[in-house]
Amino acid sequence: MKKENRGNFTGKLGYVLSAAGASVGLGNIWRFPYLAAKYGGGIFLLVYILLAVTFGYTMIIAETVIGRASGQSPVGAFRHFSSGLLAKGGGWINAIIPTLIVPYYSVIGGWVCKYLYAYCTMNLDDIATDTFFTDFISNGKSTEFWFIIFVVMILAVICMGVENGIERVSRIMMPILLVLAIIISIYSFTRPGAIEGIKYFLIPNLKNFSWMTVVSAMGQMFYSLSIAMGILITFGSYMKKDVEIESSTFQVEIFDTAIAILAGLMIIPAVFSFSGGDPSALNKGPSLMFITMPKILAEMSGGRIIGILFFVLVLFAALTSAIALTESVVSTFSDELKWSRNKGTAALAVIMVGLGTLSCLGYGPLSFITIIGKPFLDFFDFITNSVMMPISAVAICLLVTRHIGLDRVAEEVTQDGHSFKRRKVFNFMIRYACPLFCLIILVSSIADAFGWISM
Repeated sequence: MKKENRGNFTGKLGYVLSAAGASVGLGNIWRFPYLAAKYGGGIFLLVYILLAVTFGYTMIIAETVIGRASGQSPVGAFRHFSSGLLAKGGGWINAIIPTLIVPYYSVIGGWVCKYLYAYCTMNLDDIATDTFFTDFISNGKSTEFWFIIFVVMILAVICMGVENGIERVSRIMMPILLVLAIIISIYSFTRPGAIEGIKYFLIPNLKNFSWMTVVSAMGQMFYSLSIAMGILITFGSYMKKDVEIESSTFQVEIFDTAIAILAGLMIIPAVFSFSGGDPSALNKGPSLMFITMPKILAEMSGGRIIGILFFVLVLFAALTSAIALTESVVSTFSDELKWSRNKGTAALAVIMVGLGTLSCLGYGPLSFITIIGKPFLDFFDFITNSVMMPISAVAICLLVTRHIGLDRVAEEVTQDGHSFKRRKVFNFMIRYACPLFCLIILVSSIADAFGWISM
């Protein structure tokens, strides 16, 4: 049963905006456009949407049901349904993942803060130089400063609680984020040569299809929908019993996919225009956000205004996701250690600063230290997203199919006469397809990390 003093979302809108805020993050803004460009444009988008309404839908339903039916954060939720090894391993891995992600994610959030400040105060040509970004991330004191600024923003919201903090911030930030994405997308359409980028991104071409299109789209699902991070279990535990799970899930899917598509429409046409139609100009990871986009903005009329709007959008996306990750950890501290919200937040602050500092210094003073050839930030990203999250997702599938039962899931979803229209899809995916997809992601990611294959 839920504890009486446990936080709750006020209703369906609060849950949807908060869950969408958790889902819409840096992965949507820079990772999605990069993968779409690399793995086929329109055909990647089509595969991704198909996976969103099957794979993504199933995992969101499963995690929300686990959270709401148990009224607990991940560790307690798993233990509520099982007392064996699955409960111990599955619950704790869901709790550890956000604990490891939020420190390095906050470092990148600090980078975004730095760029927003730069667009407000600096010359655009200086920001657009190749050395601006590398000089910044190799300067340990500067990256640490902006990292701490971002952390303070997150913890301030968490201290305010579920309704007054997370839900209230999501209600403000998510509509603004959507409006900014639409404005920047429309502006991007007006660039010379942008139409070719729009066609490449929106029109499927089977000639561009490959097996890696599917594998990459599956991997993106974890980033885009916050699957297997403990977040949706925690948020499910805050969901009131009269809120309809399936329609809420559908709305989260729509919001998240819309932002991912808008991110593609913001970035791909602009890069096509800047590069003369070369998809390879959409470089992976930080270089797209912090090197390529500043070069494009420096050549745009009104580049400063668009740059400010763009990095405000990215900052909001980063904040909503980081807040959700942080809340999942604080909720676990509260449930398992019986700590107050403030005590749990303080403890996580120490962890964030400790691990985050390693990531801050990993490209500068500590760049001589690597783990499997990766600096600290890249290693934390690899171990959580490529290894732990697929394992976590498999554990969720096993908990549902072997301990909770599909009928119990249906009972939770359909209470008060609510619909479960895609029940057959859910049953097939949770039993067979989702575990298989997760194993494919796990094996392919590890193989790529060790150079056995090239993704």
